[in-house]
Amino acid sequence: MPTTDYRAIQTMLVRQGGLVLLLGFVAGFGFLFFLIGAIELWPIPGKIDYQLPGTVKAWRMSHLEGVMNGLMLWLLAAVLPTFALPFATARRIAHMLVVTAWTFPIASLFDAFFQNSRGLRFGGPVTNLIPFFLFYIGIILLVWAVIEIIIKVGRGTTPTD
Repeated sequence: MPTTDYRAIQTMLVRQGGLVLLLGFVAGFGFLFFLIGAIELWPIPGKIDYQLPGTVKAWRMSHLEGVMNGLMLWLLAAVLPTFALPFATARRIAHMLVVTAWTFPIASLFDAFFQNSRGLRFGGPVTNLIPFFLFYIGIILLVWAVIEIIIKVGRGTTPTD
């Protein structure tokens, strides 16, 4: 399938990837403010002495989740045509990975903002259940997308399939 046939999917992946990257950048500012114990940006005058909640690990994770997932969507946009997938399959995989790219950094922010909210197991406060289900949705879609890519590309499907 010619690269131009994937253009709409690639455009969506680049836009969504950019937005996820921006979320990672915003989380990076949260990480910075957590580390310095205040909200201040040079050359903007003034500062707010406020220690953001969370831990170094939680803020680093939420920042990197946004950056890495945004870049993953950009990478997918670049390599998608090399998979030679049918258009409907490529679109489905792209949508699954966009949802995944959003669920991970949003879920990670819960750990930064709320105690006992890593989302690693079912139970606890609602601030733990939300990231738990976000991670659950994200990982199911991620595994599904990767398996589908492996099967379809490994089978050598043609774009007309």
